Amino acid sequence: MTETELAALLRTWLSQDRGRMRALELAQQCALMHTLPQWCLAAGFVRNLVWDKLHDIKQRPLNDIDLIYYCPLDTRSERDRAIEAYLQTLAPDLPWSVKNQARMHLKNQDNPYQSTQDAMCYWPEQETAVAVYFEHIPNTVSSAVDNLHLIAPFGLTSLFALQLTHNPKRALTVFEQRIAAKNWLKQYPRLTLANYLG
Repeated sequence: MTETELAALLRTWLSQDRGRMRALELAQQCALMHTLPQWCLAAGFVRNLVWDKLHDIKQRPLNDIDLIYYCPLDTRSERDRAIEAYLQTLAPDLPWSVKNQARMHLKNQDNPYQSTQDAMCYWPEQETAVAVYFEHIPNTVSSAVDNLHLIAPFGLTSLFALQLTHNPKRALTVFEQRIAAKNWLKQYPRLTLANYLG
């Protein structure tokens, strides 16, 4: 399948997932309320859906919902905690995590990131660098699929090929530690390590 076809399939899967669509709608509400530029739900929120589908795993509960955005004008961690608290009032049953990508370069000892997508280009494994945002424009007629927009700086091909690819912008040890800590190879036995020399 082409990247365009994979993106269409992923948007369809997302639109059919009630839990994820609820989270996206709440995140959009939060982004409007708190003015969150370049917001999206990323990482396992999207990646795990693909891996679950390709492993014929029935719906699992969301174990984390990473809302990321990019706002260099206010990089206080307290702001992120306040946004998480707001999301908890909207949906206390969901495991929210909020991170402004405009400050994450400090933690990672990188040069400042220029956007949400630029920040994602530094994540330890390429298949995790996939995100979605929901943009429903009031008083317009469009389907849920039409309102879903993907961000995937490394594309979707390796994600759908069930590969785990080390991002050379991060230390290999970080990649290896994450694989061990997340237990991905046991949870998803069809995963393979791409270009791995460890």
